[in-house]
Amino acid sequence: MVKIRLRRMGAKKAPFYRIVVADSRAPRDGRFIEEVGMYNPSADGDKLKVDMERVQYWIANGAQPTDTVRGLIKKLEA
Repeated sequence: MVKIRLRRMGAKKAPFYRIVVADSRAPRDGRFIEEVGMYNPSADGDKLKVDMERVQYWIANGAQPTDTVRGLIKKLEA
């Protein structure tokens, strides 16, 4: 199954995340198919950037967003 999930990056205790499309069997920070956005919870300004066109494409083709990514997408749409 293909999932849209977060990939942790950044330094220890200073994380930022990339939103990626990956096979559910791949490790969290391992191989992925496509990067569709980024999320930086510690940033002052723009915390979230997502290519909604690509997210909608992947969801239409059967990809399942994780609960966290689903919440981030809802925040962006609101």
